[in-house]
Amino acid sequence: MYVNITAQEAKTIMDTEQGYVILDTRTREEYDQGHIPGAIQISHDEIMEKAEEVLTDKDQLILVYCRSGRRSKIAAEALVELGYTNIKEFGGIIDWLYEVTE
Repeated sequence: MYVNITAQEAKTIMDTEQGYVILDTRTREEYDQGHIPGAIQISHDEIMEKAEEVLTDKDQLILVYCRSGRRSKIAAEALVELGYTNIKEFGGIIDWLYEVTE
């Protein structure tokens, strides 16, 4: 099971913790137009095929987002299905009030 958190809670984790992964589940084109600094991109429809190759530690904290929150929830559910144990989904970049990079 994954946990829903707010963008503010995700930002606090990013500012105070280490060893987490930020996962952008939008398309490569969307990612290239602007993403949260340090985020890696795996689109939500490729999670089942690519996650285990990219995200090798199934107990690592993974912070998941997309554009509005729909695809990140799909991706978070898929990660749980694959056996990942520490997933926090924080919705969409449209609600992200902090730094974005290109």
